[in-house]
Amino acid sequence: MNYGLLSLLPPVVAVILAIWSKNVILSLFCGGFVGAMIFCGGNPFAAVHSMIGDYFFIQLTDSYNAGVLVLIVFIGGFIKLVEKSGGAQAFGKSVYRIVNTKLKAQLCAWLGGILIFFSDLGTPLLVGPVFRPLFDKLKISRQKLAWILDSTSSPVAILIPFIGWGVYIMGLIQAEFDNLGVMESDYTTFVQAIPFQLYAILAIIMIPLVAFTHKDFSLMKKAEQEAAAKDYSFDESLSVDEGKADGYSLKNAKPIMVILPIAVTFATLFITLAPQGFPFKKVGGNDFRVALTMGYLFGALVLMALIQFFKVMNFKDTFKIYVDGMKSMTDVAITLVLAWSLGSMISGLGTANFIVETMQRMQFSPVLVPAFIFLFGAFVSFATGSSWGTFAIMMPLAIPMAHAFSIPYAIATGAVLSGGLFGDHCSPISDTTILSSTGAECDLVEHVKTQLPYAVVNGIIAFGCYILVGFTHSPMIVLLAVALQAATILIWNRLDFKKI
Repeated sequence: MNYGLLSLLPPVVAVILAIWSKNVILSLFCGGFVGAMIFCGGNPFAAVHSMIGDYFFIQLTDSYNAGVLVLIVFIGGFIKLVEKSGGAQAFGKSVYRIVNTKLKAQLCAWLGGILIFFSDLGTPLLVGPVFRPLFDKLKISRQKLAWILDSTSSPVAILIPFIGWGVYIMGLIQAEFDNLGVMESDYTTFVQAIPFQLYAILAIIMIPLVAFTHKDFSLMKKAEQEAAAKDYSFDESLSVDEGKADGYSLKNAKPIMVILPIAVTFATLFITLAPQGFPFKKVGGNDFRVALTMGYLFGALVLMALIQFFKVMNFKDTFKIYVDGMKSMTDVAITLVLAWSLGSMISGLGTANFIVETMQRMQFSPVLVPAFIFLFGAFVSFATGSSWGTFAIMMPLAIPMAHAFSIPYAIATGAVLSGGLFGDHCSPISDTTILSSTGAECDLVEHVKTQLPYAVVNGIIAFGCYILVGFTHSPMIVLLAVALQAATILIWNRLDFKKI
């Protein structure tokens, strides 16, 4: 059955509600309810019955989906333990003695953000307090630190397939492959999409590029000049609580409490999958998720042992933090179930087919599809402040469009992810934007104003390159994007921008 314009209602309702409410879960639920109402002829009771029985239950009983949800729970427990153990702060303090220049400080903060790849929200909360005193001492603006935190949180996490971001995204990709009946690997598609994640790559590379060339521009340049005249008090002590009885204290934390658990997680993953040829050969998705779940479990157990060994916290508190971390992933799990359900409804309604047919009648060129996906994703993400919500709304539209126009799925995926990230980086209501300003103790408005020119430069370059990608389908376009970024920084820096 062809639902025509009605097929647009569920995603449109989801987008409008997301913009209005800033609540992804509510938006996805209401979008799904509208879809169920269409299927049930406008009967609200039957629509609720269908949503629960035909979609929620079905999504939860799917073996792939169940594996993703279990993995996310274990990731949540591991991340919370790392964040609360004090190990990251101890690691940062250990480098204070050798980081004595502005260049070293910026590069170390950049590397610190990359090392905390497993948690986009953990980056500003862990790296920020560690490097803020050092940035103050070296007279580097807190706006610069906030930008570094923001550019190494989501942009790094979105490139990693074996953490929460990657698992979430691959879950959305696989759902669309199942709806289309396409025998493709979600893992392979994600990996192939990495060079097409142009905005994330540009955001990460811009930090060392600016640091090495000293080519700050626009309002960030002004902020750096003002920071050079300020005098912050510098406290080399760790900003952790000492109030623990019986010899337990976060002051006892050691850098190895970050290094060893992560090493154990990686080792478990590789040892488990190496007999199947990983990472050089494709492995089954279920095997990958099982190995990764084992890795995060073993990593957490090792961290718990280290916490006891160094007398950081007692076991009761340690285990409570781990369980609380698992509980904290409830919103992610709910979002995934709702996203899977909405995607299934959109597929059943033929929304993507209707959009494709309309674009074909308008003689819309297929080469512009990646740029269109990027631009629309950026709009949704900016308005909602949620990249994850944007992925959930856009993936059910982008992958079927790629299928219809014979565009590689990796390109469509990369455009969705880049668009969602670009809008999120520019949005003042994004959680990572807010946390980055918090971690750097920088005014939120100042962070947004100083980061925006950098984000817009990267976004414009990415948009132009997606137009070229529509013609070439070549992953080598990322090299052109980086070259354009470097040229833009050098040229813009020579101009005297007094106002934006």
